[in-house]
Amino acid sequence: MNEKRIPLSKAQLEKIAEDYPTPFHLYDEKAIRENARQFYQAFSWVEGFKNHYAVKACPNPTILSILLEEKMGVDCSSLPELILSEKVGFRGENIVLTSNDTPAEEFIEAARLGAVINLDDIGHIELLEKSIAIPELISFRYNPGDARTGNVLIGLPLEAKYGVTRDQVVDAYRIMKNKGVKRFGLHTMVASNELENSYFIETARMLFELAVMVKEESGVEIELVNMGGGVGIPYRPEEKAVDLELISSGIKELYGQLIVPAGLHPLRIVFECGRLVTGPYGYLVSRVRHVAKKYKTYVGLDSCMANLMRPGIYGAYHHITVPGKEDLPADQLYDVTGSLCENSDKFAIDRRLPRIEPGDLIVIHDTGAHGYAMGFNYNAKLRSAELLLREGGTVQLIRRAETIDDYFATMRFPSAPLKV
Repeated sequence: MNEKRIPLSKAQLEKIAEDYPTPFHLYDEKAIRENARQFYQAFSWVEGFKNHYAVKACPNPTILSILLEEKMGVDCSSLPELILSEKVGFRGENIVLTSNDTPAEEFIEAARLGAVINLDDIGHIELLEKSIAIPELISFRYNPGDARTGNVLIGLPLEAKYGVTRDQVVDAYRIMKNKGVKRFGLHTMVASNELENSYFIETARMLFELAVMVKEESGVEIELVNMGGGVGIPYRPEEKAVDLELISSGIKELYGQLIVPAGLHPLRIVFECGRLVTGPYGYLVSRVRHVAKKYKTYVGLDSCMANLMRPGIYGAYHHITVPGKEDLPADQLYDVTGSLCENSDKFAIDRRLPRIEPGDLIVIHDTGAHGYAMGFNYNAKLRSAELLLREGGTVQLIRRAETIDDYFATMRFPSAPLKV
């Protein structure tokens, strides 16, 4: 059982809301730091172990600075993410570029930063060579096709647009070796929000066996294996968190069986987890505007799908707490909704909660990754503020809420009204 708690009382949240009106995303610094340290401790046997935090999960410079202090790197998927990472202080091989349908300017920026370039397609080799000098270190993203099943969020690898196929992978390394590359990495990403421990152990087996095959068939010695991300978090109270110690132990056993005899020791193992690191320690705090009785009873919030789109596009579950009413019976059935002009704008459907009234605070859990980051401005909705609950108990504004002026800032209006 995964007990869902919020780090502040109703009174504390109400006090914060006096200074920073709802809705806002709130992140728990202490919990994020403790979680990062536990992750590293689980893989302390790996020489040079690092998690490259997926910037797309929570692209806020304050959050990234915390993770830099906790010895994490970053995984970037775009030019702005590379620039953001540099501004925070990440340098060199602490940065990985894993992009898709990659433009030349991303290769150029990654090379300038000394980042690890993780190629998504064998056809990108030509563009890379035209864009920059061939780097000393190159990595390829591997797509195992029907050798793995993927999961419901990321889909079947056989149908995915990502990665180099099994038939291409040895040739890809051979080509880059002939072009002068001296150091090599291997990467995959075959699941998203996966909670089955054995899935990650089997991913390690797949990558280790592939590294051995590449060495035997091309003479290339892989020095870096990137396990990708995809490690899930228990969004539902009844779900169980992954056991990182168990996963690490299983990977260590495979390392001894496959990597050491092949002469590939020491092989550096890294991850690119985002959700696992910050996901459980973010909260969307909203206030109830209306309780409407139609064919169903709807709780309408001052936040909407623009603040958290996962339930609307994935049907994803996010737990909901009503501060001050945690101990009351959940004897009411509600749809919890936003004000977007889309019927999919629902945070919960047929959710049992305590009796709710207009003005109540609502806390939606597990929004520390892919929450604020996936926001948008459809219906001219303005994106909310982001706040950090510091280790000492104070609250810091780490991104202000958008204003109407922000919304209009990029628009260009006719100098005179058009005649029709």
